[in-house]
Amino acid sequence: MTTFISRRELLRRAGLAGAAAVVAPKAALAVEAQVAAPTRAVAAGEAFEHLTSTESNVLEAIVSRLIPTDTSGPGATEARAAHYIDRALGNALASSRQAYSNGLAALDRYARSARGASFAELSTKDQDDLLSELEAGTANGFPESSAFFNMVRSHTIQGTFCDPYYGGNANFVGWDLIGYPGVRTSVGPDEQRLGADLTGNHKGAYDYEMFTKASASIDAKYIEMKHGD
Repeated sequence: MTTFISRRELLRRAGLAGAAAVVAPKAALAVEAQVAAPTRAVAAGEAFEHLTSTESNVLEAIVSRLIPTDTSGPGATEARAAHYIDRALGNALASSRQAYSNGLAALDRYARSARGASFAELSTKDQDDLLSELEAGTANGFPESSAFFNMVRSHTIQGTFCDPYYGGNANFVGWDLIGYPGVRTSVGPDEQRLGADLTGNHKGAYDYEMFTKASASIDAKYIEMKHGD
């Protein structure tokens, strides 16, 4: 039986998902203003910035099974989780770049050995079975497979539920999935009631001028200048 996060399991662990949604991932917060840019809708065949085409095909297939699309709605694929990871590998997650290169290649080799085809070409059942073996550390010829699995799962969660500013959670599909209503700069008494039904505003932190990276950078320089006087 698979134990990685399906949609049903994800919703059961509402506390984990909620925490990931409300706060931008720690790693993502390290992204410099000059390399960060507002997210955009997924374009058909959109190129990846750091992963090769083979690597990106495998990664896309993995994230689509970790938080799958089903009759309830979109999942990690629509949230652009793979593109979030690819983008972050050029900055905040740069130290993980080699781990991704090694792990994605090892998974594809294992898929060809165990199932006779590239991981991206397998049926969803075979993909789920192989991912379960990775998680359990029983994939022959794939040392540290469980560490690789946990890394990708963690980054997939980040990419699905982060503030869209960081390149994931496209069109707020992750926040809609768990019912997170979006960032608000103020809330009234009715909105603070237990069980209050808040309509999603589809706004991230950086949709508000007061939270822009540019102004934060200017403020930091101003503070540094004052302390240097």
